[in-house]
Amino acid sequence: MAVDKNMHILVVDDYNTMLRILKNLLKQLGFNNVDQAMDGAEALSLLNSQKFDFVISDWNMEPMTGIELLKEVRASEKLKHIPFIMITAESKTENVVAAKQAGVSNYIVKPFNAETLKGKMASVLGPF
Repeated sequence: MAVDKNMHILVVDDYNTMLRILKNLLKQLGFNNVDQAMDGAEALSLLNSQKFDFVISDWNMEPMTGIELLKEVRASEKLKHIPFIMITAESKTENVVAAKQAGVSNYIVKPFNAETLKGKMASVLGPF
């Protein structure tokens, strides 16, 4: 089945620059239906009020981190099916393990490019 390039994607990061980079990378990959949140709490509010098909979230944010957001999403009957990619500058094994245990779909270590993002998304969604 082909990947729906019109899927509704939520990018979550507390840095405007990173939000802009992510949105541009997604646009390069053909995804234009992208919303953003500045932290996990804002993201959770959006996820509960709109339909999203995919989440890409930074790990390190305040007041609610990406891993806390992931745990909330996975604990929700309504949201637990949504593919979730975690982005972090930390490549520590224990972080990867914690994210996997919390139910992350995939994991990207910064810095990364459009090809890396496409590969990680394709591993979750299928080739596109």
